Amino acid sequence: MDFEAAKTFILDKLRKELSPVLYYHDINHTLDVYRSVERIAAMENVTGADLILLKTAALFHDSGMLTTYVGHEEASCRFTEIHLPHFGYSPDEIIKINKMILATKLPQRASGLMEQILCDADLDYLGRNDFFMISHRLKFEWKTQNIKPTTLKEWYILQINFLEGHSFFTRSAILSREEKKQENLMEIKEIMNHYNGQK
Repeated sequence: MDFEAAKTFILDKLRKELSPVLYYHDINHTLDVYRSVERIAAMENVTGADLILLKTAALFHDSGMLTTYVGHEEASCRFTEIHLPHFGYSPDEIIKINKMILATKLPQRASGLMEQILCDADLDYLGRNDFFMISHRLKFEWKTQNIKPTTLKEWYILQINFLEGHSFFTRSAILSREEKKQENLMEIKEIMNHYNGQK
């Protein structure tokens, strides 16, 4: 596997070709997930070839956004099947990568540790201080895709339901992100208690 060449290829392609109205699913999201994968993988003692596959999955997990919004996880898998062989990835390695990518589709379903790590990295921001900023990027992105909700009140209701239904998979993510996630949830509920109807 020529991981560094694959990394250069996908980051250059995302930087140049992603739609400018993907305010959430932009290259910064991919890099954020990549960094989160590195952090969680280190805490979970994932190394060697598994770490390379995991980092590759992080870099390619939203590559399907280059061609479609709905069903982009499946499109990402087709993308890896086309391009990763050029970088020396075997069919078995691509299958493992695609299993990780498909696990991130909501609602997340992760069976093995590597899938769990990618899923937790993909939603790492839920338990961080920049949650509200990133959350509103997604709201603006949904507006460009004509996806409801459209009002701030509806958005916060959706966020409450999502956060209440979400669970991190790995012990590392639970220990490092769950407490702040609950604080973010309580802050949204506090906002809703004082909601004044602004859009």
